[in-house]
Amino acid sequence: MIDRPAAQPDTAMPRRDFLHVCTGAVATLGSAIAVWPAVAQAAPRSGAPPNPVIVDLTPIQPGQMVRVAWRGQPVVIRHRTADEIVRARAAPVEGLRDKLARNAALPAKAIASDENRTLAKHPQWLVVIGACTHLGCLLRSDVGDDGTPDFGWFCECHAARFDLSGRVRSGPAYANLPVPPYRMLPRNRIEIGRT
Repeated sequence: MIDRPAAQPDTAMPRRDFLHVCTGAVATLGSAIAVWPAVAQAAPRSGAPPNPVIVDLTPIQPGQMVRVAWRGQPVVIRHRTADEIVRARAAPVEGLRDKLARNAALPAKAIASDENRTLAKHPQWLVVIGACTHLGCLLRSDVGDDGTPDFGWFCECHAARFDLSGRVRSGPAYANLPVPPYRMLPRNRIEIGRT
């Protein structure tokens, strides 16, 4: 009697099933290749600037501020009073925690003077990103008991304070509020997103 090896179970995929799997894979790949140009066209170009936001400044009275969204960030536009401008410009830069202007329109090493954080002919308009530089919390206006601003903004979450020029003064925040690119337009409007 001759010992024959035991029959092995047939684990190979039948030819028909193999052809179905290959056909499905090719069809899926072909569909992805066909759809890709439409998907790629819908995506924003990496070098394209974000859409600017235009804001009418006429209804904003001295001492008031508004928030607008730009690039998913809260931008604060404050119409500063003459007293607020004087107080912001009187703060010595040497005493600041962050001595950089953080203004998108200026060189990275520009100092954080109030003049470097506003437009030369429009010091009454302060435009900053209104999120705390510590952890990105939304800031609220910081008002004293008499109704006048003690500082400019206050982070309720971690007690960071920013002055009337958006510069960090106390708390855990490490940097001044960034100044986004912006420019003044005719008819008392501002365009955020372009210089």
